[in-house]
Amino acid sequence: MTLEELIGSRLVFGIPGTVVTPEIVRHFQETHAGGLILYRINFESPDQLHKLISDLENALGRRLLVACDHEGGRVIMFRDGITVFPSNQAIGKTGNTQLARQQGEQEGRELRRLGIDVNFAPVLDVLTEAYSPNIGIRAYGADPELVAKMGAARIAAMQVEGVSACAKHFPGLGPATLDPHLKLPVIQTTWQDMEKVHLIPFSRAMRTAVHSIMTSHPLYPNLDASEKTPATFSRKIVYDYLRKGTGYKGVIFSDDLEMGAIREICPIGQAAVKAAEAGHDMLLACHDRAAQKEVFHALVEAYTSNHLPKKELEDSVQRIEMLKGHRTERFSALPGTPARARKETDDAQALVKTICGLSATVLKDGPGLSTSASTRVIFPRLSKLADKIMIEREQLDESGWIQQRFKELGLSNTHTSLYDIDFETSQLSALAEAAAQADQTVLFVFDAHIYQAEMQLLEAVQAASKHLVVVLLRDAYDVEFVKEGVLCVTNYGFRVCDIQAVLRKLLSPSAVPTQ
Repeated sequence: MTLEELIGSRLVFGIPGTVVTPEIVRHFQETHAGGLILYRINFESPDQLHKLISDLENALGRRLLVACDHEGGRVIMFRDGITVFPSNQAIGKTGNTQLARQQGEQEGRELRRLGIDVNFAPVLDVLTEAYSPNIGIRAYGADPELVAKMGAARIAAMQVEGVSACAKHFPGLGPATLDPHLKLPVIQTTWQDMEKVHLIPFSRAMRTAVHSIMTSHPLYPNLDASEKTPATFSRKIVYDYLRKGTGYKGVIFSDDLEMGAIREICPIGQAAVKAAEAGHDMLLACHDRAAQKEVFHALVEAYTSNHLPKKELEDSVQRIEMLKGHRTERFSALPGTPARARKETDDAQALVKTICGLSATVLKDGPGLSTSASTRVIFPRLSKLADKIMIEREQLDESGWIQQRFKELGLSNTHTSLYDIDFETSQLSALAEAAAQADQTVLFVFDAHIYQAEMQLLEAVQAASKHLVVVLLRDAYDVEFVKEGVLCVTNYGFRVCDIQAVLRKLLSPSAVPTQ
């Protein structure tokens, strides 16, 4: 391989759209990029995804390492061909590692059929008492032993089915109070505290032979006091500790170098050089083609000038080749018969229902719903988010779907009001009036602690309602704004499975685990 080919094999790029264009092919040829990360914008159907991957590989005449972020819960990229599992926090609430193992088996089978080599999951960050805007429900919880056991079970099962897992975000993003997608977090944890808490799940993942690990972008001044040196740039953290100190032999990925945390420090070309110098094997630049070119050219210059050692480049490429070698075929086979396919789907949905039945949680006690009362449901317009995140088909018609769900509960006298998550406050009085006219109100809340208008909605509906039930659709931080005596329930997510699990409990909240 030429120097440019060695460098390119370390790069993971995202692409626009759902078809391979001559511009995309030329870009991968010029940069020799060896990795492809797929997002929601690249997906229309399993057949279309097959064609996209095959067309690009055929045009290049070489095999790519194809990756995705398929965490479950709020981070899911594909709408079809996969099972929508609830968040890690929901699964963590069950305390049952067997369920995490079964999830890993199912997602491993499904992702291999879509052509995925590496899944950037599971999240092994441990939550703390600090507000966690980026991780939250993506984590299994605040108990490092629970996180370790859940993660290890899922990793082992996923990898048996042929998909390489990627434990993230080393050395632990749980304490971050800023989202590194947007800002540069600073985590003051010491090495002693990291080893007592945040490194435990990663140690367990390494003992489980996880194929890859991903770092992230916070500053850890007590781990590396060098100025402007987040974990992504820290040789002390990545090479000295993770590679040499633990003896980890798998592939180390950077997180996306286009994130806001990195942009606060330096241009992306310089960031790529620093991340390679720190000891990463593969570098992610996920969205912008100009940024991707800058990454490639900066690395070529760094190796040509001997600023970066070629021996470590060759070692990284060898580890990447080993990662690719875990699979021979691009796509694994579908179930052999329609009957087998139906059984697998039914079993997967039964698994999801079991998880959600155990994880739906009462955050504050209060009376449940009456089937004889008039009910006003106030629900966020999730369809407005569909251009940013994957929203399930059922939820694209929020009103019709919610009406049907309540009808199935026996609440036939139900009316639904929809609101935009960041709505104009002029809508507020109408929503509050609708709640005041009903015998009982069910308000679904989507991060009121982030959206000011939604906080005002929560306050207004609490004041106006005769009898209120609040359902939290994302992190549970909003519980502190719910009045005592108001039933507040969550399943730590907004997916169809989460909402169905919560609704099954609203008539008998005493059957729901209490936090």
